[in-house]
Amino acid sequence: MFKPLKILHNSNKIITNQFISNKFKLVCWNVHKNNKNAKFKKYIEDISVDFLLFQEAKFDDREIIIPNFNYNAAANLELNSKFYGVLTASKIRSTYAKAYLSEGKEGVFGTHKSLLFSTYMFEDMGELLILNIHSINFRENTRFIKELQKLSAIVEFHKGAIIIAGDFNTWNKKRLLVLKELIKSLRLKMVKFDEHNHIKSFMGNQLDFIFYRDLKLINSWVEIDHRLSDHNPLFAEFEKLDNK
Repeated sequence: MFKPLKILHNSNKIITNQFISNKFKLVCWNVHKNNKNAKFKKYIEDISVDFLLFQEAKFDDREIIIPNFNYNAAANLELNSKFYGVLTASKIRSTYAKAYLSEGKEGVFGTHKSLLFSTYMFEDMGELLILNIHSINFRENTRFIKELQKLSAIVEFHKGAIIIAGDFNTWNKKRLLVLKELIKSLRLKMVKFDEHNHIKSFMGNQLDFIFYRDLKLINSWVEIDHRLSDHNPLFAEFEKLDNK
């Protein structure tokens, strides 16, 4: 039901930078399908970031979704010629992108969830892998664990910087524990926020996260004054590590 005919979508209509700056900013945000309204676009224009990692984004292949950004997207739902899913937009041209659908389906509408793998280059030819995920929600924990195992298999052999971010739907303690174990096995660090009480949660269990490896975290914050989604956007600023 509602399974998209096309899963991977992209737009390279904007002339963007070939390489990532040694310092860069990103926002991770479940936008609740609001990314095409005028107020949202104005908000994005007013913030200064290099990467946008959206979950529940709305998109198609016929228009520029976000001014001054190219994007890759993984659709998990198609409805009335519109697609919905995770979307990673950037001011840097991606070198590779691949979309995945969850094997399991949501219990209510029978939709899959999606995951997007994309890579970008630093000027020294080092590679940044960004994995944008919206985890399966209304299913048993065993299905959630299986999807995280797929994530691990995708990134475990990557050599270089990694960012994994999204809405993990970790709404119970078991899911949080499984995620914590996965992050430890992949040698990732969690971005911490002073405003952690403003991060979307369910019954005290945090849902949205940013994890990273082989990068230096410079700053992080949560924006609460937006009125654009039921999730608050998570911001992080990173610096490339000197590998010399």
